[in-house]
Amino acid sequence: MNTVGKYQVDMTHGPLFGKILRFSVPLMISNIMQVLFNIIDLIVIGRFASHEAMAAVGSCSSLCSTILSIFFGLSVGANVLAARYIGARDRTRVFQTVHTAMAVSLYGGLLLAVIGILVSRPILIWMETPQSVLPKASLYMWLYCSGIPVILLTNFGISLLRANGDTRRPMVYMIIAGIVKVVLNLFLVREFHWDVAGVGCATIVSNIVSGILMIHALTGLHGNSRLFLNKIRLHGSIFIDMLKIGIPAGVQGSLFGISNIIIQSTINSFGSKAMAGSAATSSLEGIVYTAFNAYYFSTISFVGQNHGAKKYKRIVKSTFICMFLSAVTAIVIGWGIFLLGPDLLKIYNPDPDVIHWGLIRLKYLVTAYFLGAVMDVINGALRGLGHSLTPMIVTMLGVCAFRIFWVYFVFPHYHSMENLLISYSVSWLLVSIVNGLILYLIVRKLFRDTAHLKPYGTLAVRS
Repeated sequence: MNTVGKYQVDMTHGPLFGKILRFSVPLMISNIMQVLFNIIDLIVIGRFASHEAMAAVGSCSSLCSTILSIFFGLSVGANVLAARYIGARDRTRVFQTVHTAMAVSLYGGLLLAVIGILVSRPILIWMETPQSVLPKASLYMWLYCSGIPVILLTNFGISLLRANGDTRRPMVYMIIAGIVKVVLNLFLVREFHWDVAGVGCATIVSNIVSGILMIHALTGLHGNSRLFLNKIRLHGSIFIDMLKIGIPAGVQGSLFGISNIIIQSTINSFGSKAMAGSAATSSLEGIVYTAFNAYYFSTISFVGQNHGAKKYKRIVKSTFICMFLSAVTAIVIGWGIFLLGPDLLKIYNPDPDVIHWGLIRLKYLVTAYFLGAVMDVINGALRGLGHSLTPMIVTMLGVCAFRIFWVYFVFPHYHSMENLLISYSVSWLLVSIVNGLILYLIVRKLFRDTAHLKPYGTLAVRS
């Protein structure tokens, strides 16, 4: 079986707190750097192009994430399975998981690119994108969708390395790709005045760079996690298990995206300056989200490996540690960005109206993001244990259906941006409570059904 190399973290032995930090911090840095690079996209386009171009790029973010969400969910499934079989030391299934995951990313990426190019403009029209923004938004979506195959390749590669305990190399690779993106953005937007076309082309090239680096890392692994390009294919039983875990995760992401698209269409009704302000603030929110979201993926990997190794006490401990670190991260970074909000928003666009709308969104979202952090870790623990359908159903009702209900039945009576944004924090709280109870019941049953147990508080732990 694979030995633990210098880039990897042994998740099934030793103290957990330090290992979780060692695993999570590179992932957090990688995520934050990606957001910062995307922020630079908006800053460059906000400074050197029209506010319609800035609104076009910003308003496409929820649509992009929705289109990709199903396959990003499958990459979560790949992460869970690879981590579980690595923990269980099942060599054959580790090998099959790696090659099935890469087959899904390649074939699925080509299919999704075609679909995305065909449906993006009609969806933008349905979102009530203003006519002054629609042509630029459509162009950006077509360029973005053409790069989906390498986006998925990179995402699945990161998931497989993460399952092996390696978050350092993905961090380095994503930073390299981000630097390439920034340089191209400045060159194409500032010098050639390509506005959204420049941002779209820079995104494609940077994803190609990260995809090549990720393939290089996977083909250089030792043991059964190593990728052989000539052996990429679907293994039936692995693919089915990946679907069982990944599709609910992907559907949940899609439902998040759909509810966000509906909210974005409502924000669009306030005009292009509200859209631009929301886009700027959304990228700042991304710093908070991707920082604490690192612990979501840490939870999946640590719970997955220890589930495979049948070390249930470590499952409980790692979940609580990740929950604590995630909430603290969200509070510290979220409130820091909120306090610096006026100065940060000026960097994007000096227009006072754009800043006004952006500050409203900052006030009502980033200060409550710790609720979303707790919700994500609980979902990660459930998925690491192989329970993906349950959090999907709860999230569908508690987040997506609730937000849609709010938009259509509460918002019309109190037509303000503040009222619209309150729906986020309320939905996070509802889902955290329900999924937290479900997680407790699942873990308690897991301990009760396992032989050779001894008491551990209110639960039981393997001796």
